Amino acid sequence: MRSYSFNKVNVTDSLFRRRMDVNKAYLKELDDTCLLQNYYFEAGIIIPGLMMFQNPEDVKLHWGWEAPSCQLRGHFLGHYLSAASMIVANDGDEILASKLRHIISELKRCQDLNGGRWAGPIPEKYFEVLTTDRYIWSPQYTIHKLLMGLVDTYKYTGNEEALEILSGMGDWFLDWTRDMRVRCPDAIFKGEQAGMLEVWADAYAVTGDKKYLKIADAYKGQRLFKLIEVKGVDALTDDHTNASIPIIQGAAKMYEITGRPMWRKIVESFWDAAVTERGMYATTGQNAGEFWIPPKKMGEYRGERNQEFCTVYNMVRVAEYLFKWTGDSKYSDYIERCIYNGFLAQQNAENGMPDYFLSLTTGSKKEWATKTRDFWCCQGTLIQSAAKYPEMIYSVDDDPSILYVNQYISSVLEERVGETEIKLTQSLSMKGYDAQTLFDEHGTSEKSRWRFHFDIEILSKKGKKSISLALRIPEWASGDAELSVNGKIMLVNKNDDKLANGYVIIPSVKNGAAIDISFVSEVKAERLPDDEGTAAFVDGPIVLAGLTSDVDVIYGDFENPGDFLSPVSEHTYDTYIWLQNNYRTKKQPRSIKFVPLYDVKDEAYTIYFEERK
Repeated sequence: MRSYSFNKVNVTDSLFRRRMDVNKAYLKELDDTCLLQNYYFEAGIIIPGLMMFQNPEDVKLHWGWEAPSCQLRGHFLGHYLSAASMIVANDGDEILASKLRHIISELKRCQDLNGGRWAGPIPEKYFEVLTTDRYIWSPQYTIHKLLMGLVDTYKYTGNEEALEILSGMGDWFLDWTRDMRVRCPDAIFKGEQAGMLEVWADAYAVTGDKKYLKIADAYKGQRLFKLIEVKGVDALTDDHTNASIPIIQGAAKMYEITGRPMWRKIVESFWDAAVTERGMYATTGQNAGEFWIPPKKMGEYRGERNQEFCTVYNMVRVAEYLFKWTGDSKYSDYIERCIYNGFLAQQNAENGMPDYFLSLTTGSKKEWATKTRDFWCCQGTLIQSAAKYPEMIYSVDDDPSILYVNQYISSVLEERVGETEIKLTQSLSMKGYDAQTLFDEHGTSEKSRWRFHFDIEILSKKGKKSISLALRIPEWASGDAELSVNGKIMLVNKNDDKLANGYVIIPSVKNGAAIDISFVSEVKAERLPDDEGTAAFVDGPIVLAGLTSDVDVIYGDFENPGDFLSPVSEHTYDTYIWLQNNYRTKKQPRSIKFVPLYDVKDEAYTIYFEERK
């Protein structure tokens, strides 16, 4: 199964489009010289006005983890290259395209001044430190980001100069890994090297150059690969979460380029250990303070430092690999939960900044990064996540000509399904009756955001004139989904054994077909596995946050949230014309309002509540 390229899918006006636009505005706002500052310093290039300065506060430099004094300096530029290249591939934005071309040309200039191979923002000698017992902060992590950005820039925009820089860095790593295999093999697996296997395997997949495969071979001996398949061994607990997930992405990429079943087995075993057997918070996080939580111990480890955003982003990427191989909707369901309660919830809707950790305590507050003074790891993965939506919505199995709708996000797809060229338009379907209030198809007073409309055009003049369309029936859907194909209505249940891996397949969809599907969501309590008297409330895939700094007890039966939660409706002039997924408590000592977690900005919020009957 394949995903569609960024230039084939256009996300149209919606919550997701707005978040993409906020992200793009931030990328366009950042100064090229500041993005390149540490690469310039390493190459000996003097930035005008920075040879000597009196007051650091007045200097135009990026700070935080990008400060010249930080050993992780330069990592953000790699994320920037990846995110910007995805956006340029998607909509051709010329300002970002120009910035990309300029940054790549300046990186080549730095590489030439460094001798033609090294293009990094840190000294090469940092890698020699890995042969000692001295502590140094993650040189392989830092360089991995640059390599990733170069691969993506070439992959998505065809920039040949990016490939030249990558090739020079590849020559450097080929020599270094050869030397280390003889002199100090352990050094290859130090310095937070987790992403190296995937990026070199990806470089091989993109270019066909076998030197990248040789480098990847040096990173295959990951200790985690051996542990993860041992039955009865917990290979993850207390391990650094975001250092382990990218290792598994490397295994996934190795499976794709080699076809060897052992690589796939590693990825599947990891998923069982990380998700199936471990469990997760309602928001999808499985870590505390950057480390894996022991299986089913979410209550014990709930605190102010849960759900590092990087882990959400990287777990989504693992789920994407698994969906591609299996077509199983459970991975699409997982991704959807991550989108709403990670991608959106940990992004500031106004300026695009990230919330590093998602606090899950009573009276939590999101701690937003600044635009130029932090540059946490999560600032890098967040700009990538907000550029990623176009490739997450659709996928295709070309052999039987089935188009899969994985995420319900308003968009237009123009590409082929098998040999058939098509145009599919997905939109929210909100039927209006009196031009004041929107109602569902039955004309009741219940408003719904979970109704979607699809228009299909067959563009091919020759060959097959129809396709099959597969629509995901979400795990959270209550009762039957209502499906209408050219006016013919049928009911579909998620437990129907006729579904294909959680998808309802509509065969022989012809030109001009109009399809609608709607789902019913109910607020449900999701209890902590080790503290069943404490739960979060989830409406469909959306975690609800109570706007309170001190209330964390609710009186009522959590199996019937309708007893103590009443819907709140209010007309707005935003993405929807009424508030979505808003509630207020009733029959409580003090009433509080519940809103989607992704709508919380600076308010105090509480997600988990104690049940009192």
